[in-house]
Amino acid sequence: MAKIKIKQIGSPIRRPAVQRKILIGLGLNKMHKVVELEDTPEVRGALAKVPHMVEVVD
Repeated sequence: MAKIKIKQIGSPIRRPAVQRKILIGLGLNKMHKVVELEDTPEVRGALAKVPHMVEVVD
């Protein structure tokens, strides 16, 4: 499968607990951190829940 790089661009402060847990599940816990994950429907679904806090890096 293809890999995608995801960068956290938004702070989880004052966000619902569900959104904070999604970031932790993606492996993001600090601003501007970049992780590389498999491009699966599960990862795409998690990204769709927090589009204002993450960005897909090329």
